[in-house]
Amino acid sequence: MEKTQEYHGQYHVLNGLISSVKGIMPQDLNIDGLLKRLDGVKEVIIATSPTLEGETTAMYLSNVLKDKNVMVTRIAHGLQMGSHVDYVDELSLIKAMENRKQM
Repeated sequence: MEKTQEYHGQYHVLNGLISSVKGIMPQDLNIDGLLKRLDGVKEVIIATSPTLEGETTAMYLSNVLKDKNVMVTRIAHGLQMGSHVDYVDELSLIKAMENRKQM
């Protein structure tokens, strides 16, 4: 995110994605830390990879955040399906951020 020099807010790292196949469940991620940081936050932008695990995690977070008085958006799918957000070029990530949609 820093490479784009387009986003100037805070971000939160979950330290993984939900994956029942790998035995990684929501309680294994840093979701509680995110919930503790919501004071004064107006928008949470979910930027997970467009993989099965990324989609699962995004939907889970959207459900957890729906009653928290915060707008939940997701970066647009300008990223190739199956790719990982860690390896995306800066321009693709900028476009994905510009075209994010409320969940």
